Amino acid sequence: MDINEQVDRLLRAEHYDPFQVLGVHFTGKKKLTAVVRCFQPHAKSVFLVVDDNEIPMNKVRDEGLFEVEIDPGKVNDQDLDPYTYQYKITYFDGVVQTVNDPYRFMPILGEQDRFLFNFGTNYELYNHMGAQPGMYSGITGTIFRVWAPSASRVSIIGDFNGWDGRIHSMRSLGGSGIWELFLPGLEENEIYKYEIRTLRGDILIKSDPFQFFGEHRPKTASVVRYLDHYEWQDAEWQESKKSCDPYDKAMSIYEVHPGSWKRDPAHPERFLTFIELAATLIPYVKQLGFTHIELMPVMEHPLDESWGYQITGPFSLTSRYGTPEDFMYFVDTCHQEGIGVILDWVPAHFPKDAHSLARFDGTALFEHEDPRKGEHPEWGTFIYNYGRKEVSNFLIANALFWLDVYHIDGLRVDAVASMLYLDYSRQEGEWLPNDYGGRENIEAIEFLRHLNSVVYERQPGTLMIAEESTSFYGVSKPADMGGLGFGFKWNMGWMNDTLNYFEKDPIYRKFHHNSLTFSIVYAFSENFILPLSHDEVVHGKRSLIDKMPGDLGQKFANLRLFFLSMWMHPGKKLIFMGCEFGQWKEWNCKQSLDFHLFKENGMHEEMLDFFEQLNTIYKENPSLWEQDFSPEGFQWMDLEDRENSIISYARFARERKDHLVCLLNFTPQTFYDYKMGLPTGSNYEQIFCSDQSRFCGSNSTDKVIYKSIDEPYAQAPFHTYVTVPPLAGIILKPCK
Repeated sequence: MDINEQVDRLLRAEHYDPFQVLGVHFTGKKKLTAVVRCFQPHAKSVFLVVDDNEIPMNKVRDEGLFEVEIDPGKVNDQDLDPYTYQYKITYFDGVVQTVNDPYRFMPILGEQDRFLFNFGTNYELYNHMGAQPGMYSGITGTIFRVWAPSASRVSIIGDFNGWDGRIHSMRSLGGSGIWELFLPGLEENEIYKYEIRTLRGDILIKSDPFQFFGEHRPKTASVVRYLDHYEWQDAEWQESKKSCDPYDKAMSIYEVHPGSWKRDPAHPERFLTFIELAATLIPYVKQLGFTHIELMPVMEHPLDESWGYQITGPFSLTSRYGTPEDFMYFVDTCHQEGIGVILDWVPAHFPKDAHSLARFDGTALFEHEDPRKGEHPEWGTFIYNYGRKEVSNFLIANALFWLDVYHIDGLRVDAVASMLYLDYSRQEGEWLPNDYGGRENIEAIEFLRHLNSVVYERQPGTLMIAEESTSFYGVSKPADMGGLGFGFKWNMGWMNDTLNYFEKDPIYRKFHHNSLTFSIVYAFSENFILPLSHDEVVHGKRSLIDKMPGDLGQKFANLRLFFLSMWMHPGKKLIFMGCEFGQWKEWNCKQSLDFHLFKENGMHEEMLDFFEQLNTIYKENPSLWEQDFSPEGFQWMDLEDRENSIISYARFARERKDHLVCLLNFTPQTFYDYKMGLPTGSNYEQIFCSDQSRFCGSNSTDKVIYKSIDEPYAQAPFHTYVTVPPLAGIILKPCK
């Protein structure tokens, strides 16, 4: 292709490598000359500036192509380095600007990084792609890189070039599918998008898949943002994670939607920033004794009602709650207060919004072409193509990004079940079997194993948690044992059985006794977290306290009993915000929690006192968490008193003498001189009762010390006699 054809393609904005036309090009065999070209369609005139020399450039094409031929050795008797020059541009509106030429720089991304990306193992992709700060030949600016292998042309557009896709066309880096351009002088907070010309000639306007920040909805432009400004103060916390074994530690998680935990009463439509949440949410969580905060997705998403689960900017902190530095401050403050931070992370699907990942370069790039594999019928979203190495790399690098750059302590991976099965939420004929004729998504399974192995290798101590609702084998077992390699799995079975049981009138609970005991049958098959999540208090399911039967006092008693049974059960704990004080209304992502209830009824305040005491008991007793995932940590005392709807069992630390015994009564009846099994012949003291008057209970128990009788009862070798409070539980501990 001769130079005229190349110029024509450039002016039509169809050239895949504008560097072949623009910038400096040497000509001549005997006498070397240099031709410098620039394309400035909005310029009245352009001068080439070398040192103090201004050389007028000729407008050789009406579309705005300027050119000048110079002697690369001398200009006015001064040495000329053809690669150190600028353009002085006078625009038609009279504005004069002196700029460096983006087309004077050689390719910057190395071949090794390109190869690793295409191979699926460039795990620090976030340090290369998107809008990155840079200095080249002593000039500062921003380097842009994007993956669009099927595009015929990609340009950067923004206010800095009048959103004209002809001006800053990017260079294709060959078979890698990556496009690159360095824009000298471009600083932070500039907004930009990519203009992509497809092979069919269509023009797409896309946000940056690797953007670190974006415009506030409903606007969708990406924002140039560097993430190296914040000075972290959590070095001690970060170091401790490397050697911390989370399995034998207390873990009680407070799940939060940042946009609706609390709002500004004077401006209820406004979200609190992470700076404001750091001043209010963190002290609240610390006072109640939770060990972790789990945040529903904080990545950029267009629709509030998706709660963040339909993400358009996986690397971008949503602008709803402030800046990246605000979020870093929030996480840093959590760590300094001894609180871990877990993020909900969504690799299962992404929305079809035109500005985002969907058919990014005119083809099914991030998704599958065939809707039987690439579309999620229930959510109206696209499914990531896990078998494409670059897509797998994109997602794994994204997980590491939040752990590395934002110091996040764990990821709760959303909708894992939808990833594992090709027929998830599909009817017959709406899905394609795998190569072996099965329903398992082999590519997704391999992706999850790859993800977990890389995360644990590069970020030791990370909490990798699967929200997985099926009986898929080994979700929290290592990959070399046939598992998926997660650290933890949500126990959805426990959640469903327990909620169904508590919703029943106590008079009928004896007919559903197995719902209380069945979870122990499989409690140690996975590393379970017991979740009471946002999904259980929305969309007509009612709030947690409103699920409880009985009058006002009984509802609160049932609520306390629910949480006591949850905290005593093997497994780590998670509850959704508002459940801890008895929020009456279902959760509404558009409103603050009903903190005004504290002024209307003291029982809500007492619920907070209850939670503070419950978490204190929990954290102070290793028997409640040290052997969460071993049958050695649990022993039934009596599981068969279905007639009275009472169960009792013991929880053991590794040192078996360190144990607790709990008895739970799921009826409003008080039992006197009730025979209760004990695991040892020691005397026991009552250390907690959910029926205490300080919690608005009836305070029906009157004993503090219980003598053990050397005679077996039920499944226990010893027993004693206790007063059993109504709709309540007690915890006994061996006397010292």
